[in-house]
Amino acid sequence: MSSTPRRILVDLCHPAHVHFFRNPIQLWREAGHEVYMAARDKDVALPLIREFGLDCQSMGASRSGIAGLARELMHRDLALFRFARQTRAEVITAIGGVFAAHAAFLARIPAVVFYDTEIAKLQNAMTYPLASRVAVPRCYESWVPRRRELRYAGYHELSYLRPGRFQPDHGRALQAGLDATRPTFLLRLVAWTANHDLGDSGLSIQRAQQIVERLSAHGKVVISSETPLPDALREYQYTGMVSELHHLMAFCAGYFGESATMASESAVLGVPAVYAAHSPRGYTNEQESRYGLVRNVRQLDATSVLAACDWLLAQDQTTCKAARAKLLAETVDVAAFAADTVLAAAAAGR
Repeated sequence: MSSTPRRILVDLCHPAHVHFFRNPIQLWREAGHEVYMAARDKDVALPLIREFGLDCQSMGASRSGIAGLARELMHRDLALFRFARQTRAEVITAIGGVFAAHAAFLARIPAVVFYDTEIAKLQNAMTYPLASRVAVPRCYESWVPRRRELRYAGYHELSYLRPGRFQPDHGRALQAGLDATRPTFLLRLVAWTANHDLGDSGLSIQRAQQIVERLSAHGKVVISSETPLPDALREYQYTGMVSELHHLMAFCAGYFGESATMASESAVLGVPAVYAAHSPRGYTNEQESRYGLVRNVRQLDATSVLAACDWLLAQDQTTCKAARAKLLAETVDVAAFAADTVLAAAAAGR
């Protein structure tokens, strides 16, 4: 890691981004670098930032729909550019990075973008050509400008869930809702308001109820949802702290949900996962084909969904533990990789 002190601006636009950058931020600060953070009010991003004790500059709430996202883009590009000038940042980094790439281009400083979502074609077309570096997992299945591309063996989720970076705590898992006497299953429902979700949709309430019914016959179900749950599902709502969810996840018997990120989180923790959504991800495809820790479900009819429930219930802990060991052996320390990549870009300049 570079010994020359640098000023780094991190743009946090989603709760998963807070998790990804938490360890690189610590590494940078321990090495004497100055780190500034801009935040987007998306889902539980701001509460999570507060729970981790991080200071940030809030730049407004996320918007939905084409018109709303366009207005947010213009407002946030300018706000982030001004913040970069105010802090005299030498590099801006982000996941996805559309705001970061634009603001860095205006400020004439490098932008390092980490991304793993192939379906965000419009966003990527607006971002990648302006970024200095685009770091993607080895399993990424879409276009990246060749001169900017940097591939690595790993997944975003290993930045914060790799052993040495995260130690699951059974007591905290119990406080977050883990059942001490029977298996616990985690179900995730998303709001479908992200820019890469335009025109997409997920599980119906009826389908979610069917999943709960099938899994509840074998244990406890906990639902993490971006939107308010209907009365019929409210008793399953996750009520723990946002920062405790990974402790619960680590001790679950399985995950089923619309979030590819949480499916990958489960996989790197050795928890079998079903990713149920129409849109594919290269990383969950690899976690299925290479490690057998994920089952990707593209058709959301009752037959497909219930068959996926049966697959989840059939997984055994010993096999999943061995698959996780193989995954960890074949991947890098993503937090250290991210920290070094950003510092290298700052040193090289735009």
